[in-house]
Amino acid sequence: MFISFGKPFTMPSLNYKHLHYFWSVAKHGSIIEASRHLHITPQTISAQLNLFEETHGEKLFLKSGRNLELSESGRMVLNYANEIFSLGQELEEVLQLHPSSRSLFLRVGISDAVPKTIAHKLLEPALQLSQPLRINCQEGKIGDLLAELAAHKLDVVISDAPMPAMLNVRAYNHFLLQSDISFFASPTLIAQHPQPFPFCLHEAPLLLQGEDTAVRLKLLQWLNAAGVNPIIAGEFDDAALMMAFGKAGVGFFSAPSSIAELVEQQYQVNRVGNCPEVLDHFYAISIERKISHPAVLAIQQGNRQ
Repeated sequence: MFISFGKPFTMPSLNYKHLHYFWSVAKHGSIIEASRHLHITPQTISAQLNLFEETHGEKLFLKSGRNLELSESGRMVLNYANEIFSLGQELEEVLQLHPSSRSLFLRVGISDAVPKTIAHKLLEPALQLSQPLRINCQEGKIGDLLAELAAHKLDVVISDAPMPAMLNVRAYNHFLLQSDISFFASPTLIAQHPQPFPFCLHEAPLLLQGEDTAVRLKLLQWLNAAGVNPIIAGEFDDAALMMAFGKAGVGFFSAPSSIAELVEQQYQVNRVGNCPEVLDHFYAISIERKISHPAVLAIQQGNRQ
């Protein structure tokens, strides 16, 4: 018995010249306009478009009177073509620059539990690099940011805690900084609670970090051990929002002592005391065990020093 399996199936390869003709027609609205822009006869473009459609078995344009309209498949192809040729144009611009003047791209995810001032302090060593830096910062929940990191959409995530063990993400923690905690309040609120620290916090309004923050439980344990029972006036995932409420006199709040002067200046509050026993830690989380990205390496080394 003879069995023939025929030729192995192969996917048609993408002809980028055909794709460019299609993109130009879609962008200019007609073959005539595209031919004027490309300096190619309309007949050539029409023939190449037909070949493109036949090769991939998809109708990309539909006739509407004298005009062409994109089919559903055509709209999908156009989305990809826009990305492809936008990246190509960006690459061309980069290659025309002198290598030393090209920008270094850094995509950073910042956990919303990390105070903005601390985030700037941690990222500052990267800003000191001799090579121009283009930085993109994205703030959010740690789980969402780690998902973006795993998908290679971020280069590093700045967090107030190591990567949670329960997350199925292959990444590594790089310790950056630790700081004890200080408490702050508006001058008006301090005048209303003149007792020495930490007893000024007893039965006083307190603004507390959200449940997802690493320092929250440490603070509550410290307050309990000190016999201080504040009134929780607010809970915040966003540290900057918490400090803004503190500035308005809504309650006492805490922040890393390493940025105490900046907090006092920016939010017009005063420091009432600090807790050496409560430490806040900050980490860079990357998919690399040994960091190779120059900006992330500068962040790691700069903060260690």
